[in-house]
Amino acid sequence: MQNQSLNPSGPENEHIVENKELSIWEALIPVFILVGMLAYNVFVFGDDALSGSNQFILLLGGAVAAIVGFFNKVSYEQMMAEVAENLKSTSGALLILLMVGALSGTWLVSGIIPSMIYYGLQVLNPTIFLAACVIICSVISVATGSSWTTSATVGIALIGIGNTLGIPLGMTAGAILSGAYFGDKMSPLSDTTNLAPAMAGGELFTHIKYMFYTTIPTISVTLIVFIILGFNIDTTGTADTQSILNSIDDTFNITGWLFIVPLVVIALILKKAPPLLALLVGTLLGGVFAILFQPEIVMNITGAASLTFESAYKGILNAITVKTAIATENAALSDLFASKGMAGMLGTIWLIICAMVFGGIMDGIGALARISRSLLSLAQSTFSLFASTVASCIALNVTASDQYLALVVPGKMFAKAYKDKGLAPENLSRTLEDSGTVTSVLIPWNTCGAYHSSVLGVPVVDYLVFAIFNWLSPIMTLIFAGLNIKIKRLVKGETKETATV
Repeated sequence: MQNQSLNPSGPENEHIVENKELSIWEALIPVFILVGMLAYNVFVFGDDALSGSNQFILLLGGAVAAIVGFFNKVSYEQMMAEVAENLKSTSGALLILLMVGALSGTWLVSGIIPSMIYYGLQVLNPTIFLAACVIICSVISVATGSSWTTSATVGIALIGIGNTLGIPLGMTAGAILSGAYFGDKMSPLSDTTNLAPAMAGGELFTHIKYMFYTTIPTISVTLIVFIILGFNIDTTGTADTQSILNSIDDTFNITGWLFIVPLVVIALILKKAPPLLALLVGTLLGGVFAILFQPEIVMNITGAASLTFESAYKGILNAITVKTAIATENAALSDLFASKGMAGMLGTIWLIICAMVFGGIMDGIGALARISRSLLSLAQSTFSLFASTVASCIALNVTASDQYLALVVPGKMFAKAYKDKGLAPENLSRTLEDSGTVTSVLIPWNTCGAYHSSVLGVPVVDYLVFAIFNWLSPIMTLIFAGLNIKIKRLVKGETKETATV
């Protein structure tokens, strides 16, 4: 190949390097190889692929991209400069992830999350059981930020109750997963909710606010369908959750005063306080409330005989930084009442860093710009760009079999295309979640599909139709794109929403 003249674009293009002589096939070589390696890696490691092997595969993908770059006479310094810029751009997201881990720890030991679960379980009613499953799992998943934890704890309990009531397991599983993924998608504690804006170049709480536009109609339709199903199913027996409620009540001091903390955080967010500040305040208040309302829990964490300043300090810092587990008499609650603190976020941070290395090298050799130009030539309209994003996310869930990679790869690849179309990053991050996050559970060989199917004891094919929120979300985002509803556009560094057509 001939030596190419590389012209780094301006700041408005986020350091995407132009290399007009690079062919589309050369630009796609690292992508095809990366997807193939990820698919095989997940096949070999299964759920353990996220423990580090997928991260290394991303680095190998970066190495393939570097080889393509060297073949096109792109310097090592150029590629590393773009990697550095990519890592710099995600520094805020990485700090937020650490603070999210800290907050989840203090909200557990303070009893905030257990109180949400305690009051949420009391919503159960046999007649509206399926809709109640959606609501309960939504609340718990928002509180914990984890669909996996919700499914493995309360989800198992709800499956047992539904079976007792004579409700088909597929329906119950679909309701559980609809609620669990609503919470996973909307919670600031969720890995994917942090990952999507990080990949798109957006901001966490702006991303969450923008998701409401498509998510509220989707969850509303889901609830309506399950209410209708509930009134047309004959149920028998009673929903006995008293043992779970008693176990929570025996372990924690359950009180409505604990809701002051999440209300303060919500108020700060609504007042547009910086996310790190809101999360820090929530973390510190959680620690204070833990000492005030759950002194025995704090003592048990450290093994102290009495609550002193030293034991309180050590207990709260342990909850913030490392894994903390609260023992209860009910074994089903053991996994739910466990937090990994800041240390638990390191795997996602590791994934982001490795993804930024791959993306940075792709930037440096001009591959992203080349792919973006090809996408833009195919996507003549805003709708076709959204449709291409949805298709890419679902394709990666099928081929790479991993939810995170279904956000990382399309997110990095499509960011330039959206900016060139004058679309704000929230459009991309929302579409990533509407298609990448929620559809992973619908693929039997995807890590999410395999996990939830195994935990709930219900084959994917049985709950596929009833996981309404999951398959309706990408359809809803395409409806909004097709009708040009709530599509933010870039205007001199700011954004505005288009009128409804």
